[in-house]
Amino acid sequence: MRIKIAAGNWKMNLTYDEGKQLTEEIVNSEIPADVQVILGVPAIALARTACLAEDNSNVHIAAQNCHHIASGAYTGEISIPMLKSIGINHVIIGHSERRELFNESDEFLKLKVDALLEAGLTPIFCCGEPLNVREDGGQNEYVKAQFENSIFHLSGEQFSQLIIAYEPIWAIGTGVTASPQQAQDMHSYLRSLIEEKYNNDIANGISILYGGSVKPNNAEEIFGQTDVDGGLVGGASLKSETFVPIINSFS
Repeated sequence: MRIKIAAGNWKMNLTYDEGKQLTEEIVNSEIPADVQVILGVPAIALARTACLAEDNSNVHIAAQNCHHIASGAYTGEISIPMLKSIGINHVIIGHSERRELFNESDEFLKLKVDALLEAGLTPIFCCGEPLNVREDGGQNEYVKAQFENSIFHLSGEQFSQLIIAYEPIWAIGTGVTASPQQAQDMHSYLRSLIEEKYNNDIANGISILYGGSVKPNNAEEIFGQTDVDGGLVGGASLKSETFVPIINSFS
């Protein structure tokens, strides 16, 4: 049985107090027993939100990024040992904004994935294609290359520790959402790649999330697709009145 996951990516939003209030509202809401909630919060909120969530086994806190080196002269970066020291056990890796705005390559993300797994943390590995690639029908090969360059070097045991988040770049923050069938088609394709590389058990055991303008009014249909195990939610995760209904959108 794959884990159902409602993950929120706050990106660079919410003040310290706003984040505290939102976390409290989510932690104190009714969360289905079979749904795992992950909050991807800004660095200043990591320690506080981890404390607020520590008594709710359904809620986990994720960093939005990390450095693969444990310590050193890397001004502005956060290391994996630092994250572990405050109880963080998930990290979002390879979000399209990190790839596009901060020039993070597939090879650089490979280093981060390796370092996270070695430290016992769970990478939420993001993949997805830009609009021009989708329009040319090259989305499958594009995402396949992301897998081959960053995560297909892993052993089956290591790969099973990942969470995959498919995010069509053309649907992130645009208000445009991939249709449920488009999401299902890509998730099914990704699962077939994993089966081909590893085996059926690993392919059917890993959670693959959809990200891209998920909202309360479309979450149930998207999450109802056979190979969609939840979502990595952006804007709608910034308010409990929109995120809690998404958490409760699983069939």
